[in-house]
Amino acid sequence: MRIGLVCPYSLDAHGGVQVHVMDLAAELRGRGHDVRVLAPASADVELPEWVTSAGDSIAIPYNGSIARLNFGTAVARRARRWLETYDFDLLHVHEPITPSVGMLALQAAACPVVGTFHAAMDRSLARELLSPAAVPLMERIGARIAVSEEARRTLIQYHGGDAVVIPNGVYVAPFAAAAKDDPRFAGTPEAPTISFLGRLDEPRKGLQVLAAAIPAVLERVPGARFLIAGRGEAEEQRSALARHGDAVVFLGGVSDADKAAMLASTSCYVAPQTGGESFGIVLVEAMAAGTRVVASDITAFSDVLGEGAYGALFRNEDGQDLARAIVETLTDTRASDARRVAAAAVVGRYDWSTVTDAVLDVYDMALSTAHTRVTIAPGSRTIVGRLRDVLED
Repeated sequence: MRIGLVCPYSLDAHGGVQVHVMDLAAELRGRGHDVRVLAPASADVELPEWVTSAGDSIAIPYNGSIARLNFGTAVARRARRWLETYDFDLLHVHEPITPSVGMLALQAAACPVVGTFHAAMDRSLARELLSPAAVPLMERIGARIAVSEEARRTLIQYHGGDAVVIPNGVYVAPFAAAAKDDPRFAGTPEAPTISFLGRLDEPRKGLQVLAAAIPAVLERVPGARFLIAGRGEAEEQRSALARHGDAVVFLGGVSDADKAAMLASTSCYVAPQTGGESFGIVLVEAMAAGTRVVASDITAFSDVLGEGAYGALFRNEDGQDLARAIVETLTDTRASDARRVAAAAVVGRYDWSTVTDAVLDVYDMALSTAHTRVTIAPGSRTIVGRLRDVLED
């Protein structure tokens, strides 16, 4: 099958949607499908031969983070040329209502279309304004996937309809096989290690919540050591935590191999994100690595952790409750090990082998219900322009 995957976000950055699209493409190609990817990317980014750049992107604040998108007439021409060159049996657009190349490809597509929705948000003025203009585009999507119940809720809230929930995929084996005694990260009962991974200068990643919890944890567990991994500046937190000396270590960015080793070796992993998360890939990676997990009780994380069955939850944005959850995880090892074992038993549902099977079932559904090739409705060429104007406002 000839499959086109479109990612709206630039491959210059290492984000969840980008990783999802590239991993799905690799898995589908491994199964013998002819898969091509279209995504924004700058000229100096090295891309596989099966990936086409839609051109440079611009940074736009979006959902508590920065999204690098591209749109415009030149991008639309690239999208149409890509579609014509490969004549896909099916087009799979990720975040199809985000004003970027995916929306332009959706508008130009003449084959069955599947859309995957990743975003989760409580309220978005931009989405509310975009919703009426997006109706003709939404009608062009033959089958919809949401990566979580939160993403499905957001889709229904702003665009109506429904979607099949298929989670983000993770390659479970590398995390399960990672060494669990890496001396850089490993802790002991007397000197446990607590790890954090996230963009340090994005408040929604919750470093400030962890920083508020650290003094109380060290008071109860004096030998504890906090390993903080991630890119970005966080001078306020660095300054506030400097008084704890070697008990708090900033690791900077880590490679994929070091991330797996850290998750497998630390005494517990903490995810204090405050919102804007639709899933929680790193929770699944930690579960696969066999570490104990502590996470905020935002809906997306609670769903992944089985409402506390696979990891400890604490009240969102409450540093003192996070300290309580960390201390209990470190000291009540019988309960935390039971959660860890339960997590290991279910984490396989997120492996790419299982996820790709479910995605292919949706492809079959979209193809079986597409009796004719899609034609562009009169006036639809103005839709992207209207949506772009809303975003720019």
